[in-house]
Amino acid sequence: MLMLTCPCCGVTAEETEFAPGGEAHLKRSGAESSNEDFEAYMFNRKNPRGVHFERWRHAYGCGKWFLAARDTTTLEVFGTYPAQTAAPPAEIVAKIKEKRPQWEGYE
Repeated sequence: MLMLTCPCCGVTAEETEFAPGGEAHLKRSGAESSNEDFEAYMFNRKNPRGVHFERWRHAYGCGKWFLAARDTTTLEVFGTYPAQTAAPPAEIVAKIKEKRPQWEGYE
């Protein structure tokens, strides 16, 4: 079972209390983008085996969105942080690098 901590209200609960929202840190395509760029934004998603950054919503709690870093093979959660964060916080990146030295980064 995946255990997540909502950074907004501080509640730690099983994943059934939260709703997944897909990949985090996506670069949005604007009106001036090409059809290919817009198609890539809409349909192309990473599906890595290992470290992944995702959006979650505390559906049965405060209702706010947040981001989580986790390993898709072990279900280990490295940390959660507010949805308004443009890139993973340094402390979460350091925790990932400590446990997964071969990890190359979130880009």
